[in-house]
Parts: sequence; C-alpha cells; structure tokens
Amino acid sequence: MKSRHASAAQKIVHVREEIRMAGALRIVAVADTHGHPHAALGTRLAELAPARILHAGDVGDLGVLSALEKYAPVTAVRGNIDGHVLPDQVTLDVRGDGGVLLRILLTHIAVYGPKLRADVARTARAEDASLVVCGHSHVPFAAQERGITVFNPGSVGPRRFRLPIVLGVIDVSETGVAVRHVDCETGLPWKP
Repeated sequence: MKSRHASAAQKIVHVREEIRMAGALRIVAVADTHGHPHAALGTRLAELAPARILHAGDVGDLGVLSALEKYAPVTAVRGNIDGHVLPDQVTLDVRGDGGVLLRILLTHIAVYGPKLRADVARTARAEDASLVVCGHSHVPFAAQERGITVFNPGSVGPRRFRLPIVLGVIDVSETGVAVRHVDCETGLPWKP
C-alpha cells in the first residue's frame, strides 16, 4: 500500500485499505462537500454511528476530513476540485470471519451519463470490486451494471441546482449488502 501522505510533487493513484468486522457494519458515504458540509451532517453521522466514512471526492478543504474523523475513521479520494494529496482511487476490503465480504472501489468520477465509465469498470473488475462508490455529479443514485453496484451518495455540500442534500448508507452483514440514501436535512430516507 502506498502512503496516504506524500509531497505535493507525488501523485497517489491507488491505495488499498481494509476494515475488519464482527457482526454488522455500517459505512456512511458522502461526496462533494466543496469545503462546506451541510450544518446537519454531524447530527446525521451521530445518529447513524458508522464504523467508517467514505468521502468520494471534491472535499474542498482538508479540514472537512478532520471534522468527519470525530465520528469515524475516514477514507477519502481526490475530486476534480481537490489540489491536495489524496489518492485518486481506494480499494477497500470489508472482511468478516470467512474472508472478504465486500470489496469497494472508491473514486470520484465513475459514470458517464447513466453508464459506468469503461476505465472504472475495468479497474473494478481487475480489483474484483462489487461496489463502486463515486461522487462528482451531485446526483444520488444506486444502480446495477454488469454485476457491479454503482452508488453515488449525492452531495452534502452546498446545494447545486435543485438537487437534494443527501448522504449514502452501506450496511454490510454476513448475509449481504444494502445501500440507501438519507436526506441530510431531515434524517428521513430519501428515494429518487
């Protein structure tokens, strides 16, 4: 694994991380904070009590990641507005007693329109990832494409157009994986 910290001259392309779980595990996914996460985000994180937080890029200010770390360890990737040193992609293994239960590919830009980009699909297949978590569009969605679940948690940063302010929840157990969205403003389930 490459170090998460590097000089400004180094570019971190891809790193691997691991989460060990005993029983059920909750991961919260956020994206596109643009340096200004919604004021209710801390309340939602406290309510959801995640074991890990994934930030799918366009962090905007590294202080955002420090604030998120008050709730759970954070794994983040670099978005197109981020000049600081974060990896472009992270492969995250969620391990149970029987081995890897879920392999996640975390990246910022993963889709072109409604389709998974070919380069991201190749990487996901090469990494044997069954879930791609991405950001960039601010549009929350969950879809299946050729055996890969693509999950955009939406944005918890400043409102863009008329898009909702939402975050994603990934619940992992020995029997399966479920993804869903939560309205950051109200804490209620959000459906497209």
